[in-house]
Amino acid sequence: MADIGTLALILLVTLLLGQLSLKVGIPAVIGQLAAGLILGPAALAWVRPTTSVATFAEIGVIVLMFIAGLESDLTMLKRYLRPGILVAVIGVVVPVAVIYAFSVLWGFSLVAAVFLGITFAATSVSISVEVLKELGALDGRSGATILGAAVVDDILTVIVLSVAVATFGEGESVSTWPLWVTLLLQVAYFGVIYLVVRWLAPYVMHLGERLMPTASVTITSLLLCLGLSYLADVFGLSAVIGAFFAGIAVGQTPYRQTVDRSLEAIGYAVFIPVFFVSIGLNMRLDGLAQDAWFIVLLTALAIVTKWVGCGVGARLAGLSWADANVVGAGMVSRGEMALIVAQIGFDAHLLHRDFYSAVILVIILTTLIAPFILKWSLQRLPGQKENDS
Repeated sequence: MADIGTLALILLVTLLLGQLSLKVGIPAVIGQLAAGLILGPAALAWVRPTTSVATFAEIGVIVLMFIAGLESDLTMLKRYLRPGILVAVIGVVVPVAVIYAFSVLWGFSLVAAVFLGITFAATSVSISVEVLKELGALDGRSGATILGAAVVDDILTVIVLSVAVATFGEGESVSTWPLWVTLLLQVAYFGVIYLVVRWLAPYVMHLGERLMPTASVTITSLLLCLGLSYLADVFGLSAVIGAFFAGIAVGQTPYRQTVDRSLEAIGYAVFIPVFFVSIGLNMRLDGLAQDAWFIVLLTALAIVTKWVGCGVGARLAGLSWADANVVGAGMVSRGEMALIVAQIGFDAHLLHRDFYSAVILVIILTTLIAPFILKWSLQRLPGQKENDS
């Protein structure tokens, strides 16, 4: 029963701190991370990263990535395919290259430096979307390009992360096969993904609708999610890639909204808060002061590389400098995606414990700073000042 009490405590504190975060105008996820920090060894030490917490957190990240895939708008991607791909690819390459070089100069191993670059290649545009809605710019060319690029960015980040963990990671889920066998299996897995998205998912979801038990459509979607996650793990990839592409597959069926409503209720009520709390449980405050310069420099690089990289991609795609500036600013926020990448890397021993708390803090800082950069960029669009007045 101790685990039940721990779960109740986690849900209570995440609910209260999430509400407080929203009241002061910052994402609820920041409050949930703070809950883990307060309840964990860094402060009160009331909750520790036990096996039960780890299991709930693992389910949480799988559900979160499934929802991310489910909400990926492939129609928007098709409409803005060229700018979306250019923005996403350059916006991934630039942070990986620059932060890799910075990390090597700071004394990181080559593998750890590559992984740190991958962590800050991620983008979470949920906050940017709210800012774009607030200022009436979501339906403009820059807003649509951000949405299209976000889909490509998610796909690239998930694939690169999964391959990196399979190739360099350590732990129970990491493949012990020779590298060439692992790579061959990964190629085969993406073939399976294509078949699922193209043919299997619509058939399975239609079959689920015809079954009589309550929530049969939601259960069927979870079977696809967990099945592809398990297969990804068997094939030497990260489970999140299976969950993400399962979400994309279900998202192309008529059952998208039904599944989205049901799984958001399940995920955000229990499992996803525990995942974010588990990140806070692994954080330490005692080493942050000595990492101050690392945090400041990495935060600056994380912001500038994404802003400039995505902005250059947008400009090459034919957008004006002002619109390209908005696109770059809209892709700065790291949010949940970077937190997921960091946690998976930490579990696979690609991110050293000594720098874990500093990296999480940098992700939080970029997420908090990004909306201000985007608002400033939007105000510089031609005609925006007249509209504001």
